[in-house]
Amino acid sequence: MHLSLRLPRLPSILESYTCRVFLIFLIPYALLVYLARLASWHDPTSLFFRENAAYEASYSTVRAAQGTALIEEANNVTGALRVKASPNPTLCVGFASVAREGVSYFESAVGSVLAGLSPVERADLFLILFIAHTEPMQHPAYSEPWLHELADQVLLYDKKGIDIDHIRGLETAEAKTLALEKGLLDYTYLLKACAATGAPYTVMLEDDVVALDGWYHRTKQALRAAERQTEDKKSSKWLYLRLFYTENLLGWNSEEWPTYLLCSLLVASTVLLATLSVRRWRLSSKRFLPNETVFLLCCVCTPLLISLFFATGRVTLRPTPEGVHEMPKFGCCSQGLVFPQGRIMDLAAWYESKGIGYVDMLTEDYANQNGEIRWALTPSVLQHVGSKSSKTSSPIPRKGHRTLTQTLWNFAFEKNDVDTLRQEHEQQLRWGESL
Repeated sequence: MHLSLRLPRLPSILESYTCRVFLIFLIPYALLVYLARLASWHDPTSLFFRENAAYEASYSTVRAAQGTALIEEANNVTGALRVKASPNPTLCVGFASVAREGVSYFESAVGSVLAGLSPVERADLFLILFIAHTEPMQHPAYSEPWLHELADQVLLYDKKGIDIDHIRGLETAEAKTLALEKGLLDYTYLLKACAATGAPYTVMLEDDVVALDGWYHRTKQALRAAERQTEDKKSSKWLYLRLFYTENLLGWNSEEWPTYLLCSLLVASTVLLATLSVRRWRLSSKRFLPNETVFLLCCVCTPLLISLFFATGRVTLRPTPEGVHEMPKFGCCSQGLVFPQGRIMDLAAWYESKGIGYVDMLTEDYANQNGEIRWALTPSVLQHVGSKSSKTSSPIPRKGHRTLTQTLWNFAFEKNDVDTLRQEHEQQLRWGESL
């Protein structure tokens, strides 16, 4: 007796024409997934986001080192003739700084703003460094030569014009929990000091940012563009130009799900109509498009492609165009805002009327209530590098997790190239664009 071994036959569905079509579809689809992974690993709105690699500080580390080198030079070579602001600067640049426990970003922040500026560019800005302590010596930078060498004004609390006892009470450990009152008070105090210089624009920077080489000429060009676009809109009111934002808030927003669903259904319906039209007008194609295959294309392949589109990320597939554009929502945070002189005192009065709150949220409330235009500059010319907040309530990060402060990050900023930016800056100086 002979025994014969027969392999079980594949299920009939795997031998079908429709199954073969699906297997063929999976080949280019797998290639698309691979390309999406390559293109969107730095996109926080993508399913393929590689967090550890995307948060790597590449360009900002180099730029912070350049800023620190400038500060060290100012410390070591005191009394040298340094360029200060001209009688009529265009920009007032203000930093408010408080001492942070165990870390300081203030030096690299100020240094990065000044590093690489030509004498003409430096003279076009009035630099105010605000030591926001009732006892300035509590801030380590106050006793260092560079602070007084580089600043046009070292701003301190005017004990005659402000309730210094109240501010001293805000410096206690209990009052520092969120720093909502003192932080707003300091911001307003500095904002009004910049307004007093008469500069047409005020650049408010936090003390834990890094500015790229060429931030000055890009900001000047952006301000001109903001003025032109405001005029084109037949409006005389714009509140600020944003120099920093994080892409974390620019994803597929849940409140827009009806739009996404409608577009997805429209795409699937278009595929269905296209296949049915081909079957109707080209009878020879009917054998290649049986009902099962039409179902596969419309209800399986198309949804897979739509899912890949959303998984790739909004920042990758619908990036914000370069230049100046409106950002009425999803703009975060207050790391770098430029205010026109004409809006400062009204805004300062608004802050004072509130007395407590987050600067960025209150600014957005003011803009919404008064119909103010808010502009943003892309790409961002600033990076937030402060992994340790100045607020005592900041949570201790768990291993493998980033705090909210650490996630304030502009991923595109780290793509900058040192040589390319330097060449751009030198070209602008030759052409006189930054004058």
